[in-house]
Amino acid sequence: MFVYHKRMRLRPEPGLGRKGGTACAAVLAGLACLWMGAAACAPRRPVPASYASAAEKMRDIGLCEEGAFTLLARIAGVGPRLTGSPGAAAAVDLAVRMMRELGFENVHAEPVSVTRWVRGEKEEAEVLGAASAEAALLHVCALGGSDGTPGPGIAAPVAEVRSFEELDRLGPAARGKIVFFNRAMDRTQTDAFAAYGRAADQRVRGAVEAARHGAVAVLVRSLTFRVDDFPHTGLMTYEEGVPRIPAAAVSTADADRLSALLGKGGPVVVRLRMSCRTIGPAPSANVVGEIVGMERPRDIVLLGGHLDSWDLGVGAHDDGAGCAASLEALRLIRAAGLRPKRTVRAVLFMDEEFGGTGGRFYASAVARAGERHLVVMESDRGGFMPVAIAAGQPGGPVLRRLRAWSALFEPLGVRTFVPGGGGVDVGPLVRSGSVPVAVIPDAQAYFDVHHSALDILRSVHPRELEFQAVSMAILAYVLAEEGI
Repeated sequence: MFVYHKRMRLRPEPGLGRKGGTACAAVLAGLACLWMGAAACAPRRPVPASYASAAEKMRDIGLCEEGAFTLLARIAGVGPRLTGSPGAAAAVDLAVRMMRELGFENVHAEPVSVTRWVRGEKEEAEVLGAASAEAALLHVCALGGSDGTPGPGIAAPVAEVRSFEELDRLGPAARGKIVFFNRAMDRTQTDAFAAYGRAADQRVRGAVEAARHGAVAVLVRSLTFRVDDFPHTGLMTYEEGVPRIPAAAVSTADADRLSALLGKGGPVVVRLRMSCRTIGPAPSANVVGEIVGMERPRDIVLLGGHLDSWDLGVGAHDDGAGCAASLEALRLIRAAGLRPKRTVRAVLFMDEEFGGTGGRFYASAVARAGERHLVVMESDRGGFMPVAIAAGQPGGPVLRRLRAWSALFEPLGVRTFVPGGGGVDVGPLVRSGSVPVAVIPDAQAYFDVHHSALDILRSVHPRELEFQAVSMAILAYVLAEEGI
């Protein structure tokens, strides 16, 4: 998942930073509603008895069974699901099977053409002639989309910078160097996604900007608040007409060690070896299943996550959790014996991490003819406890209605309702007029594991994930009943 890399892609989404409506910032702005009480922000209305009863049933079933984590365990059991890889193909097959087992209707896979990049067998960096063996080896990983290094690798002096402006001041002195971007995420930011967004430009565009100055490779400080030896990958980009140089993330602990070595004065030479490469286009698919609406089946309330993941861990938080929560939300609606007026659809998108092609293919597919996507909800911020709900524009009808019926969500810890929502995959639908909605979790720990080998099943708490899934189920059911 992203904020900046999701913000920096060539196809911005309407939500957080790259998610256009700034759901993150909106959550902070909306804290006034929490401090003053929900009633201070919108008049509360009695919740219809049918909605209260449905919400209670789904909540009780979900919290007793914790089905979301069971579903997540199956998804994570596939292993890494890098776009275009055998793991991603296995995940598509599994998702189709799971939806059918859960009793969803019209289950199918919709073809998507994706770019396949492979990490390769070699991925290492070492400081040559280091004063101590402890500092000699660096924990690194290739950034997604990077070219590999030639033959024996690249050995060059390191030049440390913390911004593109500092790189510009370095000017010709960067020629022939490995540029080391060492800007940390800002710990003073209370919004972790904002801190990520303000540091991720160096990962996304670092290779392009360094190559303009004649650099031969880049090392980028991993995007996490933690100081440890786990590098965090993520998407980087090249630009036509600019030399393509290799790009790797270095762990935060080794970034600090390397900076300390440079601080002693004199040249520090690093040898970088990577065998990553882009293979080319590959076939893949989005996976779709639904509960068909009783009265208006062509009106859609969409829930989704992205099935692809990075390859260092198993993508448990990013975004197996979003996929599992979406599946569980539909399961809870069915288990409570409910069939809403409008269709509730789960879509597990492919290729969010590597370009967002799944969302674009879905929105433009022939199967969309005659469908109206009223509300679109993407879960891609980790499997943590819900703390807020974001919905559409300030003063919009969906946001007003949800605020007025806040009592449905208060038992789940949701007391703040703000403008926003969206996601990379649902971005094309939002731009076509669908209302974005999102359950916002408490994601302060998200970047501890994000895009790293730490994003594994045991990093997700089963009960927290279920609270999120129940919130999504209630949202989906009520909106499918109400429309917009």
